[in-house]
Amino acid sequence: MVWGGRRLGEVLGKPLPTADAYGESWEVSDHPSHRSVIAAGAYAGRTLRDLMEHERADLLGPSAPSYDVFPWLVKLLDAWDWLSVQVHPDEESVKRLWPGEGSKTEAWFVLDAAPGSKVYTGLLPGVGERELRAALAAGTVAGCLYQFEPRPGDFLFLPAGTVHAVGGGVLLAEVQQTSDATFRLFDWNRRDAQGRGRQLHVEESMASIHWQGGPVRPVRAAEYGSAEAGPARQTLVTCRYFTLEYVRQREEFWCGGEGRMQAAVVLHGEARLDTREGEQTAGAGDTLLFPAAMPRVRCRPLALLGLLLATLP
Repeated sequence: MVWGGRRLGEVLGKPLPTADAYGESWEVSDHPSHRSVIAAGAYAGRTLRDLMEHERADLLGPSAPSYDVFPWLVKLLDAWDWLSVQVHPDEESVKRLWPGEGSKTEAWFVLDAAPGSKVYTGLLPGVGERELRAALAAGTVAGCLYQFEPRPGDFLFLPAGTVHAVGGGVLLAEVQQTSDATFRLFDWNRRDAQGRGRQLHVEESMASIHWQGGPVRPVRAAEYGSAEAGPARQTLVTCRYFTLEYVRQREEFWCGGEGRMQAAVVLHGEARLDTREGEQTAGAGDTLLFPAAMPRVRCRPLALLGLLLATLP
């Protein structure tokens, strides 16, 4: 990615096969662009698509009849440079503007942020289509957006139709609907060596924006980063696609086994999990998928453990 860096490898231990800039690691995906392979456990070596085709009820539980494609795409993002100012379509606009793709409501959890980095989330009050088009012509779109300097532990919920951007050194965990539908509204007047800019989708963006959405302000994960923090389970957002919680534990606890599918992104720390297939170790940047039919699993933190826990409604 033109906006990526090297921290997916340097900080989170992801294999980066070349010296290029990498922006995204798709950790759990059933999208046709990349379908995940189960790394460990009873289904090791099978793809998520295979599980959706043959084990859907056990995987998704009561929600299985609602999904032909796995409901979430879980990513890690290294926004070292600036992502374009962009918009994702909702269920209605994606049918008209990108047939065959899905809508894209997403959520971000900030893992690291360099000084001077920024998050742009939502239009400022009073900004409508006329004001935004004028800013596009002047190259001043940032002035139309709510913005702040992020800190590790900030959480943002971005419903489809929210104008947003991020960059300057922000490392994120993301949970979103399964979709790769992105419309670029503005790309910071960026040009390549030949003086060419990336393709923009101005009219599609305008048709996707929820104009009454307003600014999206961060929710703070309580005591994130504190070595003295005690156990916690904090609900960050509940919507029709997922409930997301910040879970913090030092002592042994149980994961999964709730009759609903869950996924846990390890935000910090390390843990051992006792499964029927043996012991598994998970650390920062790893994602654990707990099928709805799976028995609960004993989790033993080796240090203060932080999880972004997603539950399917």
